[in-house]
Amino acid sequence: MSRQQIPVVVLTGFLGSGKTTLLNHLLRRRAGRRIAVVVNDFGAIEIDALTVAGQVGSTVSLGNGCLCCAVDASELDSYLERLSRPAARIDIIVIEASGLAEPQELVRTLLAGDHPGTVYGGLVQVVDAAEFDATRARHPEIDRHLAIADLVVLNKTDRVGEEERLRVLAAIGGPAPGTPVIPASYGRIDPELLFDPAVVPAEEEKVRQLSFEDLYTHELHEDGDGHGGHEGHDGHLHARYESVSYTARAATNPRRLMEFLDSRPEGLYRIKGFVDFGPFDPANRYTLHAVGRFLRFRPEPWARGEERGTRLVLIGSGIDGDALLKELAVCEETGPKDARVDDRAMWGVLRYVPDVSGPGVEPGAEPEGPATTADTP
Repeated sequence: MSRQQIPVVVLTGFLGSGKTTLLNHLLRRRAGRRIAVVVNDFGAIEIDALTVAGQVGSTVSLGNGCLCCAVDASELDSYLERLSRPAARIDIIVIEASGLAEPQELVRTLLAGDHPGTVYGGLVQVVDAAEFDATRARHPEIDRHLAIADLVVLNKTDRVGEEERLRVLAAIGGPAPGTPVIPASYGRIDPELLFDPAVVPAEEEKVRQLSFEDLYTHELHEDGDGHGGHEGHDGHLHARYESVSYTARAATNPRRLMEFLDSRPEGLYRIKGFVDFGPFDPANRYTLHAVGRFLRFRPEPWARGEERGTRLVLIGSGIDGDALLKELAVCEETGPKDARVDDRAMWGVLRYVPDVSGPGVEPGAEPEGPATTADTP
């Protein structure tokens, strides 16, 4: 089988929103994972690079302007090649963009590169809750940035009251309807939101998803402006999102699954796992990777003796786990009538396979609908 692709997460936000604070939190709470960081600081002295130096296994710093302006797709590929080599044993790559970077161009550059060892892991936009209105007045393009974000971190919520927090949440919902918004203080989000859940965790692993330090340690943290404080029980990270695990031994109907994915509910941020399409493609299992509006399938042969079935992890904010499980159960093949193989049933899936080929598709043939691997910004 091919090696597991490493997710590349783009971390953006205007100057002072708390990106570096959030990144340092991830580095301190990585729970044994190896994080590679591409740091881009605006200006000649890379303050952000100095801030995170020494805390990560592999760090690449890009100075003299925005990352989106400093590199093209081929140059970024060379960095990703270095960071995704198997010997580095990297679990995730985070690109911390300059506060003046253009997120849309960053995402386009990543998707254009299509590096085989990596996969797009989403665009995370950090917003300063206390300065949201002032930032929006100075930078009206923030609405465009929010509109293409896969996850919004509403940072510094400790500096605003409940009424103000709800008002800012509503304001974010205008340009970013349905996008998960995670409230945070001092950049403290659960790392599991960004780490790639390649397999459904066993029961004894579920507690480990929420790091021990985050659940039981109340320590003083410094934010980007030198303010610090304690977070009480209300700040525990498990209150910020829900994680749902789905397993099925029955094969999955590709048309029903695509109907589910095309209409996935608001707040559902990530889906990752393996899908068994049974008689529709008996030779391959399909890795499913969805983050925000991005969707990709990657087929690979079943290993000899591997237990077949579908295993998925779904992560989001404000999602209804029971409803999601019921919707996925509807996607299962349930009887002889379902076993009838339609040559066109896989076409919806193959739209999101980088190299379109497979059952029911003749070489060179085009599937129905636009041939694309993602809903790119």
